[in-house]
Amino acid sequence: MILSGSASQTLAARIAEATGEPLGAAEVEYFPDGELNVEVTESIADRAIVVISTVSNDAHLEALLLQDAARQAGAKEVVTVVPYPGYARQNRKYRPGDIVSLRTVARALSPGTDRVITVNPHEADAEEMFEAPATAVDGSHRLAAPLPGDLTDPLFLGTDQQARPLAESVHNSYGTGTVDHLVPPAGSATAADLAPTEAAIDGRDVVFVDDFVATGGTMSTAARAATDAGAERVFATCVHPLLASGAWSKLLRAGVEDMYATDTLERIVSDVSVAPVIADAL
Repeated sequence: MILSGSASQTLAARIAEATGEPLGAAEVEYFPDGELNVEVTESIADRAIVVISTVSNDAHLEALLLQDAARQAGAKEVVTVVPYPGYARQNRKYRPGDIVSLRTVARALSPGTDRVITVNPHEADAEEMFEAPATAVDGSHRLAAPLPGDLTDPLFLGTDQQARPLAESVHNSYGTGTVDHLVPPAGSATAADLAPTEAAIDGRDVVFVDDFVATGGTMSTAARAATDAGAERVFATCVHPLLASGAWSKLLRAGVEDMYATDTLERIVSDVSVAPVIADAL
């Protein structure tokens, strides 16, 4: 049985369709003092699959409550699917005194579940931060599907070296073009300082790829650099479209023609679903 968190209702329904699992009745309400109440109103005979992107602090708490409600409803096994893992960028100590917040929330989710499935976490070692068995699946190849079929000599660009494997994944699925990444990392430089390591941009359609877009600062700087270098068209793709702080309009102003993302987060640009990838891991 699939139990959907508030932030992942569309994806949960798609996973149910892909797996043949029924959608369960999970009700979430807020009390006047801001506390959450979660209730599963039907019995679960065997496995419960909790699907919730932990995009907010409330979502983290909702996940914990859903896990417990599933057990109380009779689930013999609980699988927690966290399509977008919150605190993903707090994955290391940046200053003395910092804690690795991703590890903290991963540990909090672990006691209530038998295993965890997540999608393209920001760091390769994110699975190791859970105390329950965890699997990270790759949904990046799904980003090729909504791209225009008539791209001109497309160049798939990672916004930095870490994003290059994602760009390779999208390129391989699209079937034509070349791959490169920007140096220095787009998040640490101005547009004037950015360039691919080898490939030329002039006269080509450029597809930028990253794991997530939060405020849009990194992606818009990259897009501006490509436009200044003579790109014909610029597209932005990412797995996790946070799109906070006016990010979408920022990208449009930087010259991005369109943006495509997955439904790990439900946004206006969530054109493709990672449900089939998650279904395979279940």
